[in-house]
Amino acid sequence: MQMTTLGRSGLRVSRVALGTWQLGGDWGDFDEDDAVATIRRALELGVNLFDTAQAYGFGASERLVGRALEDALRERRDDVVIATKGGLRPDGGRLLRDASPEWLRRGVEESLEALGVDFVDLYQVHWPDPGTPAADTARALQDMVDEGLIRHVGVSNYDADQMRAFAETRPVETLQPPYHLFRREIEQDVLPYTREEGIGVLVYGSLAHGLLVGAMNASTTFPAGDWRGAGRDFRGETFRRNLAVVERLKQVAEAHGVSLARLAIAWTLAHPAVHVTIVGARRIDHLEESLSAVNVVLTDDELARIDEIMVDAVPVHGATPEGV
Repeated sequence: MQMTTLGRSGLRVSRVALGTWQLGGDWGDFDEDDAVATIRRALELGVNLFDTAQAYGFGASERLVGRALEDALRERRDDVVIATKGGLRPDGGRLLRDASPEWLRRGVEESLEALGVDFVDLYQVHWPDPGTPAADTARALQDMVDEGLIRHVGVSNYDADQMRAFAETRPVETLQPPYHLFRREIEQDVLPYTREEGIGVLVYGSLAHGLLVGAMNASTTFPAGDWRGAGRDFRGETFRRNLAVVERLKQVAEAHGVSLARLAIAWTLAHPAVHVTIVGARRIDHLEESLSAVNVVLTDDELARIDEIMVDAVPVHGATPEGV
């Protein structure tokens, strides 16, 4: 496994991290024992960065991560980097953005208990909250750094202006944005800003929420509880048009001798401003396929060919707190 320094945080992490949104209940049912085995296998294969969130089942995902990594967290805590996120609050059947000091502190405390740890290596604000001044959010997180509850502070889904506002109070150490072949808007302003400021970037969604696995077709349906079943990205003309793009991308992957999934992950890692790609897996075979992408090097000609193909794509934006 290749390693990198995650920007100004100084954290030494694997270039591919294991994300655990899929263990929170928003992607349908799964076997918990398989999930635990997959997390442990990731650690064996050199992954040391595990990303979760309070809102991934409000404790469900974090508890599974803590259970799977219990021995490692007890015996070699400094070798495991736990990243989690807060700032989303359940309200009946809705999710509200709440990065207020009170809710963030409660979130940190609940995450520590669910994970079974004394501190979190990286705590990220899950989504920008327009109802809370950035200074209040930043001060609250710095207070918890000072108390030793968290070690590093990042943000997720923020744009450049939102990071600038946060940084007026305390530095943004990392950013977790969505980034994949069907969603590239961060290339315009966000990634230039993070490079200039030395912010570590760990991207999520590299497989476009399954579209870039290459197994979907126009008849694909999703199980109950899977957010994609209600998403406009996975039905109608948008879906059909993007499936045609996927077929052309498969040709590039086949010519390189890799799967489409490996190509898609390698493409995100090819951007010089991206430090880490987060991949999700609930089974060991899927995990191993994703991790092998770290060794795929795309040529300039291949990258140019991919850009040509993507001209015909429709952007895939994924879920938001209001739309999960």
